[in-house]
Amino acid sequence: MTQFFDILIVGAGPAGLAAAHAAAGSGSERRIAIVDDNPLAGGQIWRGGPAKQSDQRARQLWQAVEAASNVTMLAGTRVLMQTQPGELLVQDADQARTIRYNQLILATGARELLLPFPGWTLPGVTGAGGLQALAKGGYPVQGKRVVVAGTGPLLLAVAATLKERGAIVGAIVEQAGMPALARFAAGLALAPSKAVQAAKLGLALRGIPYFANSYVTSASGDVQLTSVQVHRKGTKLDIDCDYLACGYGLLPNTELARALGCEIGQGAVKTDPWQRTSVPNVLCAGEGTGVGGVDLALVEGRIAGLAACGEGVAQELFTERARWQGFAARLACTFAPREELRRLAQDDTIVCRCEDVCHDALREHASWRSAKLHTRCGMGPCQGRICGNATDFLYGWRPDAVRTPISPARAGSIITLEPHKET
Repeated sequence: MTQFFDILIVGAGPAGLAAAHAAAGSGSERRIAIVDDNPLAGGQIWRGGPAKQSDQRARQLWQAVEAASNVTMLAGTRVLMQTQPGELLVQDADQARTIRYNQLILATGARELLLPFPGWTLPGVTGAGGLQALAKGGYPVQGKRVVVAGTGPLLLAVAATLKERGAIVGAIVEQAGMPALARFAAGLALAPSKAVQAAKLGLALRGIPYFANSYVTSASGDVQLTSVQVHRKGTKLDIDCDYLACGYGLLPNTELARALGCEIGQGAVKTDPWQRTSVPNVLCAGEGTGVGGVDLALVEGRIAGLAACGEGVAQELFTERARWQGFAARLACTFAPREELRRLAQDDTIVCRCEDVCHDALREHASWRSAKLHTRCGMGPCQGRICGNATDFLYGWRPDAVRTPISPARAGSIITLEPHKET
């Protein structure tokens, strides 16, 4: 089956929903579709569905998009590959189909940066955002002892979510130093809404130890995590726990953009002032252009949605975007992973979790390609999504071009079929 839409949006997080809302309200009757591999819209930040969020913007956006007669939501649908310019092959639980479009907006979000250290593959060790997503989805954490570690404001949000669901948060371990954190806090005066959010999180987390200039050096346990060791002020601190939620910030998801041939710079999709990429008729908004948070994603989504319709973009949207881009720059500077984290992996520390490839088998190689030729690094189910970022940080490797299908596909989905009539 082949479908056609004037505007196709990949990703139903804040940027994707904002793009759909802007495009639907542009005064035209363009056919718009949103494709997302989750059953509910909202992305990671509004996980569980926008209607259930305390953020009013989530509920308002979703209500407006849901009410728009020219917007189709294709939930639980994964993009597999580009079949030809202006056409994507997608797959849901029941079937594969091709979708043709005039304009494509990529709003594919970001993923956590997970870095190897001894014990990071133990059951009970997760990404910070990963455990938060599980808890939001109903995973039982009540009464469990949790250490939240890594870097960035996400740690506070994760700790608050876990505490709210009954977990015992033993400590928040932040690798950034106190002077950098103090400068970042002072800079929140330029973003009052973020300052209010930080104050609310601070109140919610009262009584929980907060260790700045600290980082987890190892996780211990025979078959399950039982404790973590933290480097703090030149000493080693052991903390007993059932879960370690550890993440070192976010990185843009660029696989689809790279597969389409979009230009990438500094790990993110490069765009012009109207969110257009280097590929004609392909735009990008949100974390894919660089991690900046929900506010930046929303304004970029609105700009992309209007630009895809050929509408002029009001100057105030550019001004608002510049303000949040400034916040994103301060965020990246403050919470850049420190050099000591590159030295945590030992010879026998697994770096590629899918294929059990260790640090000593990888560091002798000069490139990602060499490592893949001589080991199975990056060739497992995640296709290098986890170890690719880790090896970039540890060894300075850049992964090769993306191979399709981008997502796991049924054999029947990628068999060449006779074209079907458009619907």
